[in-house]
Amino acid sequence: MFDLINDKIIHMLTLKQIEYALAVAKNLHFKKAADECFISPSTLSNAISELEAHLQVKIFERNNKKVIVTNLGQKILDKAKQIKLDVHHIHELAKHDSQALNYNLSIGIIPTISPYFLPLILPKIEKKFSNINLRIEEDQSDSLTHKVREGDLDMAIIALPYDLNGLVSLKFWEEDFYLISNNKNKYHEKAEIKANQLDQSQLMLLDEGHCLKDHILDACNFLPSAKYSIKASTLNTLIQLVKGNMGTTLVPKMAINELINNKSELSISHLNEPGPHREIALVVRKNYAGMDSAMSLVKFFKNSLNKVN
Repeated sequence: MFDLINDKIIHMLTLKQIEYALAVAKNLHFKKAADECFISPSTLSNAISELEAHLQVKIFERNNKKVIVTNLGQKILDKAKQIKLDVHHIHELAKHDSQALNYNLSIGIIPTISPYFLPLILPKIEKKFSNINLRIEEDQSDSLTHKVREGDLDMAIIALPYDLNGLVSLKFWEEDFYLISNNKNKYHEKAEIKANQLDQSQLMLLDEGHCLKDHILDACNFLPSAKYSIKASTLNTLIQLVKGNMGTTLVPKMAINELINNKSELSISHLNEPGPHREIALVVRKNYAGMDSAMSLVKFFKNSLNKVN
């Protein structure tokens, strides 16, 4: 039965139908899926109905309140997702057969790296690779690695350690964390500080979902369940709170110069724990056709950061 369905998929499915069906499965909502595909809900609904009529299979159960993927529909969508990746891979092979870094490239980057890394790198990329057309997307690690796996992004820049679930990491930078405290704080002018010297009740960290928080807890060997005084969504917010003597925070080396433009208010102390406390890497799919280009970028990133730091 399913072999017959496979044959029908190959002969009857169009790439647009694959895109529309996967969008519906992702959103479980026809209007949201239509918006994502930049088409009208009626166009999307008609395309799905036509697909189901060709296959003589109900992929989705739908009413005014919800959308459900049928069991057989899920098998078809799994196969369709692989077809989408295979077609994407064909385009990658053609694209990367030309001169390296002379094409459109989509890169994801996490928010605890992008504000400090991009100002250093983007002007250099524009100068060295003038023909590259970059699309940058900022998001958290979980979303970015998912998009790389699905072929929605070519690659992503994230911090390690992180569960890559089959992706390949190309490391290009490693760094330690530094304690940022107010000059009125007891840590004032300490060049080095151990984790066991930190008052956890005064330590301010990022919200859940930011891998930087996990890396800090690992470096300090602190329990995730411990109570921390304040949580914020950006490092800049945490620094402003430190300036107000609301507590202390830990930041990666890469961020220090950008975050702290007035060192007379703040004290910077190296976290004296085994490092590196985090590593920065470019992650790609195992079969990524542009691996040579990815390696060229990694070399370029490494050289650029070494010159600055």
